[in-house]
Amino acid sequence: MSVDKLEAIVGKSWVITEKERMVDYLTDETAIEVRPQPASELVLVKPVNSQEVSRILKLANREKIPVFPRGGGTGLCGGAIPTENGIILSLERMNKVDVDKNNLMAIAEAGVTLRELIERVEQEGLFFPPHPGDESAQVGGLVACNAGGSRAVKYGVMRSYVKGIEAVLPTGEWLSIGGELLKNNTGYDLMHLIIGSEGTLAVITKVILRLFPPVAASATMIIPYNNRHDAINTVPKILQSGVIPLSIEYMDRSPVEISAEHLGMEWPCKIGIAYLMIVVEGKSKEEVYSQCERISEVCKSYNGLEAIIGETRKEQDRVLKIRSNIYLALKRQIADTLDVAVPPANMGKLMDAIDRIAERFGTVIPMYGHAGDGNLHPHLMKDLVEQGREILKKAKREIYKETVKLGGVMTAEHGLGRIRIPDLDICLSKKEIELMKGIKKVFDPNDILNPGCAIKPE
Repeated sequence: MSVDKLEAIVGKSWVITEKERMVDYLTDETAIEVRPQPASELVLVKPVNSQEVSRILKLANREKIPVFPRGGGTGLCGGAIPTENGIILSLERMNKVDVDKNNLMAIAEAGVTLRELIERVEQEGLFFPPHPGDESAQVGGLVACNAGGSRAVKYGVMRSYVKGIEAVLPTGEWLSIGGELLKNNTGYDLMHLIIGSEGTLAVITKVILRLFPPVAASATMIIPYNNRHDAINTVPKILQSGVIPLSIEYMDRSPVEISAEHLGMEWPCKIGIAYLMIVVEGKSKEEVYSQCERISEVCKSYNGLEAIIGETRKEQDRVLKIRSNIYLALKRQIADTLDVAVPPANMGKLMDAIDRIAERFGTVIPMYGHAGDGNLHPHLMKDLVEQGREILKKAKREIYKETVKLGGVMTAEHGLGRIRIPDLDICLSKKEIELMKGIKKVFDPNDILNPGCAIKPE
């Protein structure tokens, strides 16, 4: 490919070919190995605006060069890993964010990190409800992957907050869809087609996000149980009680204690083998206390033990940090981390099925997840790989089949990326896959944009 032509678009300083400066752009947080293309066959390009992105894509489309859009590299399914000779398109320089207080909207370029977005919004006395996870993730990637996270039970996923996007097609053509609007019913919804498309249909360059007034008070509850089913069976009853928590997380004791130890911290609950972590919020401390009391009553009726309640920001942050660190604490031992989802009331049945699969394969599969929306993260450990790669694949397919039997799907928030495609036949029909291939062809006739990701190849 012509490095000179790329330098003419973005400037020589922003076209990188040195291997040592490209290392951090070749991988993401995926546990299972995805082999990137050698750095010597890649070029890293860092545009500063949509016009430069457009010119890069026009050049790539004309010369049929693959382009791999890159956000913060926090993905867990290999979606941002360059696997062919081509261009790594990093949007990190596109990092401007403005807040429109009158319309309760934030206008953020694709390279703005979640941390930067939250800080800027809070400076204006407003609140961005979703929190999909790692705050170094970038807005463009969060939207392209329709990220979820623990707050989805009350506030939904990223899709729920995107009111407009600016995106560049693989041909270099420029789309501006939606806006600072609460209603828009004009034609097919191309914006929501691009949201969640994992960088395969267009490069998102700017996003308009809906904001809300800040929350006045919150509390984090840890409810221990001696039985997993008691914990899971409590969740629908909490939601039926009229309280909709900010999040309801489920954790086995072992992974949460490993996470605490990894951080040099201590898990505050010493009893029970399974836990619900419930975050509530309200307009006042009194409203929060009332919600905690109602939740405690429901939990006790399902054999919940004595709850621990964190009220200060420091106490709540400590518990959340331990929960958020589980994956990193276990990562060295993990061969693959799954992202399955079932109707919330079926979550206990799925966990039992996964335990049976683990027993058949002579392994242990740690589990935790977002109990309020039925999203479970089973971890397949490296001892399965030691039995052979085919064993790992068989165990994974069995989990997916059990998930689908219970009315579920193989990925709830991480996306398909590159590592989930081989098992797509379990979840989607031939017709659904055919329609998706047709959409990809319309948007990207030369298949240059993130090839090999999210869509089953021919």
